[in-house]
Amino acid sequence: MTVSIWQADDKQLSYEVDFLIVGAGLVGCAAAYFAVQAGRSVVITEMRDIALGASSRNAGFMITGPDTYYHRAIAKYGHDRARELWALSERTHRIWHGWIEQFDVPFDPCGSMLLAESAEEAKELLQAARALNDDGIDAAFIDGDPLERGYFAAVHQPSDGGVQPYALAQAAFRASGAALVANNEVYRIEQPDAERVHVYTRQYRFEARHVLLCTNAHSPALHPYFVGKVIPTRAQCLVTAPLPSSVMPTCGYSDYGYMYYRMTFDNRLLIGGGRRDYQALENDTTDDRITDPVQRYLDAYLRAKFPDVTAPVERRWAGIMGFSIDGLPLVGTLPDMPRVGFAVGFHGHGLAFGAGVAERAVDHVLKGVSPGVVSAARLG
Repeated sequence: MTVSIWQADDKQLSYEVDFLIVGAGLVGCAAAYFAVQAGRSVVITEMRDIALGASSRNAGFMITGPDTYYHRAIAKYGHDRARELWALSERTHRIWHGWIEQFDVPFDPCGSMLLAESAEEAKELLQAARALNDDGIDAAFIDGDPLERGYFAAVHQPSDGGVQPYALAQAAFRASGAALVANNEVYRIEQPDAERVHVYTRQYRFEARHVLLCTNAHSPALHPYFVGKVIPTRAQCLVTAPLPSSVMPTCGYSDYGYMYYRMTFDNRLLIGGGRRDYQALENDTTDDRITDPVQRYLDAYLRAKFPDVTAPVERRWAGIMGFSIDGLPLVGTLPDMPRVGFAVGFHGHGLAFGAGVAERAVDHVLKGVSPGVVSAARLG
């Protein structure tokens, strides 16, 4: 979002802050928790309100691991980094589960299934399962269609599940104890000296000792460093009216992650994805309106895979993900502003990595600890 001269004229009230977080999604609220635990006084500023962006517009899948099949992650990132990513994802889920239990967040421990749409993808799933098992990870390959809906094979990950993501973000914020300034767009960031950062927003000019950007898809609008590194990408979903009984026993992914589906807590079928054939339309945009081609694709998928579901579609929506250019989150500090850190580029897997990456980002900003596999230094 941009801010006009009429909305803010650089004469706002000054607001002194110890640790300022920009962005009140899942990652920002988790980062606030870890910064408070480190003894900092924390304020979160947000252009809308808590978790009204992609953090509450996703399918709520708490699935372990990166966005690509595990054997592919090993080939792409190296074996040690793939193992580190898996451990980081497990760390994230432990953090989420702590808040799920503390604040009674709706969670369905249904596991997940990676499902093959073709014989070729089934071969990939077998390789993925073998790679997971070789590293001692609990996953089971299923030869054939466990759902009897036209799939070719599956990998079952029993420790995964479905969460209410908006409630989880609210829980993370309550756990943090941080202050919140909502409805407050940022339009400029400066570091005038070695000790202070000025963050200009519609309501205030913050003077902060440390700043952490948890702005994901909106990061390129805040600083040119992120241009070409974080690509705003639209994701779309639909959900049916409540059904008389469940038609999905698990959280399901298929078509190499381009399709996904689950039951909601009030027994609706949620289907998301469909952008594989429409990437030119859905990539590099911050427009969170639904598009007819993708919604028609989702409708067709619903009819093809779930012909027994006759309930009408009751709601459709879209959210903007922040895709990194190599599929991994980015943690670091801005080259020209070393007191401004960032944790962005979650590639549609904020629930897989968000809390663990937030923890590493806070340690990096406050203590100089290396973020490991998610360090932005890998991009040069």
